[in-house]
Amino acid sequence: MTAPSTAPAPSSRGGRWIEHWDPEDETFWQQTGEKVARRNLLFSVLSEHIGFSIWTVWSVMVLFMGPEYGLTPADKFVLVSMATLVGAIVRVPYTFAVAVFGGRNWTIVSASLLLVPTVAAFLVMEPGTSFTTFLVCAMLAGVGGGNFASSMTNINAFFPLRKKGWALGLNAGGGNIGVPVMQLVGLAVIGASGGPRVLLGIYIPLIVVAAVLAAMYMDNIASLKNDSGAAKEAVRAGHTWIMSFLYIGTFGSFIGYSFAFGLVLQTQFGRTPLQAAYVTFIGPLLGSLIRPVGGALADRYGGARITLWNYVAMAAATAVIVLASMRESLPLFTTAFIALFVLSGLGNGSTYKMIPGIFQNRALAMGLEGEAAAAYGRRLSGASMGLIGAVGALGGLGINLAFRQSFLSVGSGTAAFVAFLAFYGLCFVVTWAVYLRRPAGRAAAAHPATEAKPQLSYAEV
Repeated sequence: MTAPSTAPAPSSRGGRWIEHWDPEDETFWQQTGEKVARRNLLFSVLSEHIGFSIWTVWSVMVLFMGPEYGLTPADKFVLVSMATLVGAIVRVPYTFAVAVFGGRNWTIVSASLLLVPTVAAFLVMEPGTSFTTFLVCAMLAGVGGGNFASSMTNINAFFPLRKKGWALGLNAGGGNIGVPVMQLVGLAVIGASGGPRVLLGIYIPLIVVAAVLAAMYMDNIASLKNDSGAAKEAVRAGHTWIMSFLYIGTFGSFIGYSFAFGLVLQTQFGRTPLQAAYVTFIGPLLGSLIRPVGGALADRYGGARITLWNYVAMAAATAVIVLASMRESLPLFTTAFIALFVLSGLGNGSTYKMIPGIFQNRALAMGLEGEAAAAYGRRLSGASMGLIGAVGALGGLGINLAFRQSFLSVGSGTAAFVAFLAFYGLCFVVTWAVYLRRPAGRAAAAHPATEAKPQLSYAEV
């Protein structure tokens, strides 16, 4: 008698659909599941990487746009803010698109859509173009921000809970690294005396390559369905909004600072485009590379613990930035800002790792066990990820608007950094109060039959 096959069952629909997918089954995972999941992760990262690059292209474009373009620093902060805003909003529909069209199919579509803002900006990027036209192009670039949400939802379905911190951290980090890569390419173009059209022209064929590779090597999971009940339950769940708030502090910081770093150096410290470009890529690069480390540390020590102390470090780095800004010390300012990027990337990994564990914890509190608890956790975490990612990205909008107002009001970014310092302090308090405040022994003594179990596991999520 032969053992049952653990290979993913192909679909009769064709188009690389997988009918059976059970990553929590250890035998299935070791024999075939891990190989398939890793292949999809690789090409998901590539597409998301290009998406991040196009989303943040205006952080580089504004460095090219000198006095001949007739834009003030405030105008430039508006351009990057609108790209951030649209990128945050489209994350919600992009999350649900994966289940409607399939992860592979939607990756092809979402990658191809990146041609719209890239070609549009290529056609109009010259002095004399109206601010409104530039604003529309910057808003179109926001579609690149949606790729993160669909990619994370798709990869979340491929990996077992014990691997999600690593997989989601690597997926997000590989996507986030599109920010510094775009800035490095921009640096090379500026250094070669090329114009913004050269930068855009480099990415048009890369977008096509990403879409083609997704079509060739990715898969759709047939069992991944949109669950309107799960979506509604996720919206009603307090943890969805708490994690959205915490994600503003980590990812919102990362994307907001990525858009603003070069502009701050130009406006506050009088750096030339080339001088700014020489350093702006370093922070996003390190922040992207360390994101999987944040996920791995969260897998080992608990996401809540890593997130808590990460906010302490972010507040400390911001305090140094305030001091450097007041003293007009460019070396100290740049060093502390890069450290803040690194910490935001670390926190990205730890906060996102918390989401699946929190909802599985909730399932255990409801009396579910085993696969039933795991299934509930997958449903709610998948439904909440798009919303959490969208709200978190809005933090980037807030950062750029804060910088705009700070420069208009006091002529520097100091006031904005003071506000960010207070916000990180609030994030620390929320993380501690919700997920770490009650010691295990005291919780068990107070509620031996009910609340002890979920409270004990929150520190480990």
